[in-house]
Amino acid sequence: MDTSAYAFAHGVRHTRATLLAWQRHPIAVVGRWAAGAAVAAAGLLVAVWVVSSLDIRDHVIALRPPFAVGDPADVLGVLGRNLLVLALHAMACVAGFIAGSSLPLQARGRRGVAPWLHEHGGRVAIMFVVGATTFSLSAQAYLIGRALGGVAGYLGVSPALLLVSVLPHAVPELIALFLPLAAWIIASRRGQWEQLLAATLVTVAVAIPVLLASAVVEVYVSPHVFVALTHARATLMS
Repeated sequence: MDTSAYAFAHGVRHTRATLLAWQRHPIAVVGRWAAGAAVAAAGLLVAVWVVSSLDIRDHVIALRPPFAVGDPADVLGVLGRNLLVLALHAMACVAGFIAGSSLPLQARGRRGVAPWLHEHGGRVAIMFVVGATTFSLSAQAYLIGRALGGVAGYLGVSPALLLVSVLPHAVPELIALFLPLAAWIIASRRGQWEQLLAATLVTVAVAIPVLLASAVVEVYVSPHVFVALTHARATLMS
């Protein structure tokens, strides 16, 4: 068996073994990831609040979910955008598996520059994960913060109040999106790179239904929370 086939078989074998082991204590496993994701979500919400407070713009805007009731098309739009972010974060898990588990195995038995490329390719993959994660968090904080600042300026209310109004959907949504990253961080700190392929499968499977429910809440429930907090009934679209 060549090294590439061996690395693939090794990854499949470890993934199956990991999934079987996690079935004994699924709540504990997912709970660790959820706790880490909650910390990341809290950090992002704080960053959004800072950006929105620094970028309050007083001009007319068209309110959309979560500040106005939408329709099924809005649910699909929200879900689609979140699935793209989830895919990016899941790729970080896969890249971590390749960098920490698969590439070192493929380097064995090779000659010349191939071992060096495989060993350093792992570091490049890890750098990609860190860079992609940093970009994702920074872009989300900036874009969401600017949108929140625009609504705050339009309605003449505090960005913090608007942020509270979106928490019913934002908290579970962000935790679901950050599950793969939390799994990546926990596995990398423990050197358990071979578990990341299994972590990718589980975190995505857990996140998708949560994101679907969060999209429904964002379009149909959060606007009413927004109205109750801001008394902006005249701007609520039905």
